[in-house]
Amino acid sequence: MAVNSSMVPLGSAAPDFDLPAISGDRVALSDHKGSPVLVVFLSNHCPYVRRVEDGLGPYATDYAGRVATVAISSNDVANYPDDDTEHLIEQAARAGFTFPYLIDESQDVARAYHAACTPDFFLYDADHRLAYRGEFDGARPRNDVPVTGASLRAATEAMLAGQAVPGQNPSLGCGIKWKPGNEPS
Repeated sequence: MAVNSSMVPLGSAAPDFDLPAISGDRVALSDHKGSPVLVVFLSNHCPYVRRVEDGLGPYATDYAGRVATVAISSNDVANYPDDDTEHLIEQAARAGFTFPYLIDESQDVARAYHAACTPDFFLYDADHRLAYRGEFDGARPRNDVPVTGASLRAATEAMLAGQAVPGQNPSLGCGIKWKPGNEPS
């Protein structure tokens, strides 16, 4: 069942994280102090993620040096083994991800961000205040809209120019696969 992202209030502070990456390194929000950051919740199995994943790598490359991109997988891998580390490594190679892909095994980070679906995009300014939360673009599994990242790119350009970010459309995707008892209340 498709789920919309939570429309977290703009200006909210980015919740801290320090998580292991599929590369074996650890990555923390504090590693990007003073830099805008895109935090995106992804999974490997979700058709909504698969529909836009080929556009996410180019987005990260185009904004490298101006916006740090960090992906986080929070899904329950016991019940969704296609989202385990091995499969995320395959996904990163397939989609051309050059940014850190983190594992939120406890699901605490997803809960702190109020992440609801995959993909779920949270763009923070250099002070790590939320400037945009919403869709990558209008591409969905059952439509022919080109994957361009138009919504996120427009938001990023406005944020980098110090302007208000237009078009806060929620993302749509597969619901986060919560471990039993971890579901947000």
